[in-house]
Amino acid sequence: MPEPPTPDPAAPDPALPGPRTPVVRVIDCHIARPAGERYEYLVLQRAPDRIDAAHWRIVTGKIEDGETAWHAALRELAEETGLTPVRFFAVPYVNRFYEWQHDRINDIPVFLALVDLGAEPVLDREHVAHAWLAPDEAIAWLRWPGQRDGLAAAAALLDGHQHPRDSLEIPLEGDQPTR
Repeated sequence: MPEPPTPDPAAPDPALPGPRTPVVRVIDCHIARPAGERYEYLVLQRAPDRIDAAHWRIVTGKIEDGETAWHAALRELAEETGLTPVRFFAVPYVNRFYEWQHDRINDIPVFLALVDLGAEPVLDREHVAHAWLAPDEAIAWLRWPGQRDGLAAAAALLDGHQHPRDSLEIPLEGDQPTR
C-alpha cells in the first residue's frame, strides 16, 4: 500500500478558516500646529465612560456608509475637536492590527490635519482633556503602537524627512468635502 503524501508545511491548514481580507472601517487623524520652527501634536484623553477610558489617543473614528476615509477623518476631526485644518495630508503609513473578537485585520488610513497657530480644540463628550506636545512626548503618551508609529510618520512628513508633501496633500479649497 502506498504511503500518504507528506504534508507541505507551507500549505494552508484545511481545518482553519481561509485567509483574512483586511477591512478599512476606521481612520486615525493626527493634528499638528506650528510651535516655533517645529510642530506640536494634539493628544486627547478619553472620557471614563468610553472604550480606552482615561487613555491618551488621537482623533479616531468609523467610516460611515458611502463615505471615503479622508472625508471620515475630516468629519471626526470636526466632531471630536471642532478644529478646521488649514492643510490636510494622507500620511504614507497605514496602521494595521488584528481584532481577535471579530477575527479580522483592520487597515487604518492615517491622516494629518495642520491647524493654525493658537488653535484650541472644543472637546466632545468622548474626551475630557487635551494636550499639545512635542512629537517625542506625544508618542510617549499614546498607548497603541500603530498610533505612535503613525505620529512618527506624520512628524517626518511635516519636517520634510519623508516624501514630498505636495503629492500627499488633500486639497481643501472650494466646497468642503461631503459624503
